[in-house]
Amino acid sequence: MTVLTSAQVGIIITIVVYLAGMLLVGFIASKNTNDVGDFYLGGRKLGPFVTAMSAEASDMSSYLLMGVPGLAYFSGIADAGWTAFGLIVGTYLNWLFTAKRLRKYTERVGAITIPDYLKNRFHDESNVLLFLGAMFIIIFFVPYTASGFSACGKLFGSLFGVNYQLAMVVSAIIIVGYTTTGGFLAASTTDFIQSIVMTIALFIVLGYGVNQAGGYSEVINNANSLAGFLNVSATYDNVTGTALPYGIFNKITMFCWGLGYFGMPHILLRFMAIENPDKLKLSRRVASIWVVLSLAIAVLLGVVGRAMTQVGVMDSLIEDPTSSSKAETLIVVLADHISKNGFGLALIAGLIIAGILASTMSTADSQLIAAASAVSENIIQDVFKVKMKERGAMLTARITLVSVAVLAAIIAWNPNSSVFAIVSFAWAGFGAVFGPAILLSLFWKRCNRFGAMAGMVTGGLMVFIWKYGVRPMGGVWDLYELAPAFLVAIIFIVVVSLLTPAPSEDIIREFDDVAAK
Repeated sequence: MTVLTSAQVGIIITIVVYLAGMLLVGFIASKNTNDVGDFYLGGRKLGPFVTAMSAEASDMSSYLLMGVPGLAYFSGIADAGWTAFGLIVGTYLNWLFTAKRLRKYTERVGAITIPDYLKNRFHDESNVLLFLGAMFIIIFFVPYTASGFSACGKLFGSLFGVNYQLAMVVSAIIIVGYTTTGGFLAASTTDFIQSIVMTIALFIVLGYGVNQAGGYSEVINNANSLAGFLNVSATYDNVTGTALPYGIFNKITMFCWGLGYFGMPHILLRFMAIENPDKLKLSRRVASIWVVLSLAIAVLLGVVGRAMTQVGVMDSLIEDPTSSSKAETLIVVLADHISKNGFGLALIAGLIIAGILASTMSTADSQLIAAASAVSENIIQDVFKVKMKERGAMLTARITLVSVAVLAAIIAWNPNSSVFAIVSFAWAGFGAVFGPAILLSLFWKRCNRFGAMAGMVTGGLMVFIWKYGVRPMGGVWDLYELAPAFLVAIIFIVVVSLLTPAPSEDIIREFDDVAAK
């Protein structure tokens, strides 16, 4: 029988309290979830702060506390820094251009999901747009959710030495538990709470790490001793100990992460759900400030963690320096290190672990909601015309949500899977499939349903083609698949829209009404 240390007990107490709180929020939210509209969009009742912070928390998944610091620790600031820069720019532009118009348009056409919006925006009675949107959501959200489950498995496996698969499954059950109970409102409210927990965790770990490394000057000195580690135009090679060039294509590759924001269903849903669209300006400011702070700290955390290893504070921080997957456990090891300095600090370490859970859960719950809506609302009821009463629709939504979670758990079964790698592929998929279609549908009057269909299909296919067929060629072709797929989708939307009949007068009138508001 394994005897728990006082440090482990302190961590467990904090985590249990945190998880119980999330389940309680789900239960309370269920009292205000009366129909499918409430389950999927919260009845458009979100305030500006909840809208802002839940959108960013659902965006900043496990890659904020595990993926980005791990990437910075593994190869220096170039990869992680250019990714962060792209995400910051993308966040701001998405709030600036997309949020308010999408909120008004979805209310105007009566849409509660992204596939709903595309169907109603173009008056697509064939339901092809609805079906395409729903299918792509399922295709890319299942692995995206799997990345969250994988992060939880790594977290508890590293911290307590428990079986990875067991830890992953238990974490999935907790997430599914509160999400199936309270739906979108529960997901948004818990995401707001989780964004606060994530922020606190980042500041605590950063401060502790700098102190243990001997101060900021020592952190910088140690990082400078690694070739190319602090260079935005080079990366550190863990095998040879030398600097590798990081050229313009590498920078474009990582910066293009920002394009993904325009097509993220779980973020776009927050725009659709705010109670007062005039409050989106406040939401944009809050969200932008939080993203800048959180990503900057996440990158710096990787640098601090490497400095701690260099000065021998944590010689066993990374068992295999050539493994990027091991590097992603950085913050877990730091929390474990903190916990061994007394029961009080163990409770604080528990808060850090709760922050990692928050980053994972806040994205996974939103993804599960979006995937469930795609299946139960868009495919079963709209495409296949299966009519259900309100109670049956709610039951179907919850069953679908559980089914998606099971598939995600199967994909996450391998403990060696990389959180960052899984997220980057799913991110590219959503960005290319929905981003161009959403932007042009909101701002280009001539865009029609044929163009939108062509753009979604080619964008989705190009993600696969580029990642598995073109990018492996290396050299100038080693470009993140989101950039070429996004561009191809835009070209197809424009060309096909111009070669096919113009939108009807009713569609044009709706577009002008929304634009005039």
